[in-house]
Amino acid sequence: MSMHDDDQAMAANLVMGLLDADEQAAAERRLTEDAAFADAVSAWRERLADLDATADPVAPGSGLWTRITESIQTTPASVPLRDGQSSARNVTLWDNIRFWRAAGLVGASAAVLFAIVAIGAVVASIQLRGDLVALAQRKPVYVAVLVNDTTRETGAIVNAFADGRVELIPLKSIDVPAGRTLQVWTLWDRTVGPKSIGLTDQARTLQLDLQSLPRTIQDQLFEITLEPEGGSPIGRPTGPILFKGNAARAM
Repeated sequence: MSMHDDDQAMAANLVMGLLDADEQAAAERRLTEDAAFADAVSAWRERLADLDATADPVAPGSGLWTRITESIQTTPASVPLRDGQSSARNVTLWDNIRFWRAAGLVGASAAVLFAIVAIGAVVASIQLRGDLVALAQRKPVYVAVLVNDTTRETGAIVNAFADGRVELIPLKSIDVPAGRTLQVWTLWDRTVGPKSIGLTDQARTLQLDLQSLPRTIQDQLFEITLEPEGGSPIGRPTGPILFKGNAARAM
């Protein structure tokens, strides 16, 4: 697992309340010191916010406290005297060794049962955490709809995910003449200029290469151009822009 994946896991666990005391303290320190980590926590809070609304509050029954009070106030029942035992004192359950042996067995069994239930709850929590993380990572954080300026046709969409993956999904066929190729670009800073992030000889789903670039942000430009076979010879778009669009926060 990369450092980025570790940060994403810590951010998710912080939001879901699954960190122990030391991890919680470390994560809270990072919130004030690490802007990227704070952004990750904010993104996880936004992704998982809808899950809070799925849990309905459950109030205890009206007779619960009455039953608890009555059970506390119940006096121990007396037990009959054994043959030859003096009747000078009233023998109660407190004096019955068999009662305490049975109580000990019941208590031990309850402890074992509680341990089994607790372990099951921890396992379920870990599995739930994994399911929530996987679900959130399958949902894109940003989406760019790429449109042709002239025809206003939508040609493709770009999905950017929390784990750093970025994919291009074509929505229509694109004619690519012989000796030419489709090249995908992104622009997040005009002082840096566009960067090539993918090449393909046909319209198909493409995993884009943004590993060496900053994380996708709001309004980041994506575009597809028609270039010579093998890609632009100058590292900048040279052919016509077929489709372009800006990234927006996914709903």
